[in-house]
Amino acid sequence: MYEETKTVVSVGLAVDEQLRVMKHTLRPDTLTGEEKRICIVTGTHGDELEGQYVCYELNRIIKSHRDCLRGIVDIYPALNPLGVDSISRGIPMFDLDMNRIFPGEEDGPVAEHVAARVVKDIEGADLCLDIHASNIFLREIPQARVNVNVAASLIPFAKRLNLDFVWVHAAATVLESTLAHSLNSIGVPTVVVEMGVGMRITEAFCHQLTDGILCVMKDLGIWSGDTIRPKDPIISQDGEVGFLNASAPGIFVPCVEHWRNVREGELIGRILNPLEGTVEEEVSSPIGGMLFTLREYPVVSCGSLIARVLGGDYA
Repeated sequence: MYEETKTVVSVGLAVDEQLRVMKHTLRPDTLTGEEKRICIVTGTHGDELEGQYVCYELNRIIKSHRDCLRGIVDIYPALNPLGVDSISRGIPMFDLDMNRIFPGEEDGPVAEHVAARVVKDIEGADLCLDIHASNIFLREIPQARVNVNVAASLIPFAKRLNLDFVWVHAAATVLESTLAHSLNSIGVPTVVVEMGVGMRITEAFCHQLTDGILCVMKDLGIWSGDTIRPKDPIISQDGEVGFLNASAPGIFVPCVEHWRNVREGELIGRILNPLEGTVEEEVSSPIGGMLFTLREYPVVSCGSLIARVLGGDYA
């Protein structure tokens, strides 16, 4: 097996520093030209670290079973290395959300130049997995998120990733500036994965996804090693999801556990007023179903997302 670490793009910064996006490539020693290629991408948001552990695990497993590698695996652990280093969601100094500047522009400003070089490097891959955690405010179950416009081509991959939930969501203008939209637009099937919570690593979720990635790699002919039988995920449409938003500011304290079934009208939690010692709002589920998103960070403002519920019976 051959492996190599390469610089995808490097840009000079102040004080002789460099912004470098790196990738690690693993492939068979001899190539026939027929090999499939998968790209594992994470670290677009600097406060999302679940994917870092997945990259480690994939590297470790492949290196432990070198003879099982039949294709090309490109691992990009940190598209936003400055954000990861400084625990910043966006690109520090530029005050930008990197996942809102794709596909970028080769001759554009620094951030757009970096985005354009990343897209160019991934171009031609047979599959890309864009791994995200949630932010610091919300906790998510392991899920794939697929735009309805490309659902037909992506759901077969998403169903094999050993995730619990595939959310087929409606198109939105903001998605046009994401990495996933840009890659899908140039013919690289790209599935977005969300799981866990920002600034944390949930090892069980990471192992679950890693097992699923190996299943997809085996389907593509990239991996010949042992794999699990992946979970059959729940697949939903936008109309089946209920959103709970705060109508008052304060401190949100949940009274149910994440990732469980709730009844319509069931109390999810309370928004408290620490100054006056009052309950500002009792937050109840608008529909019955599975609580797949739950507020992690307690401080809320009017309109803050509290939870999402997938309608239906999943007992």
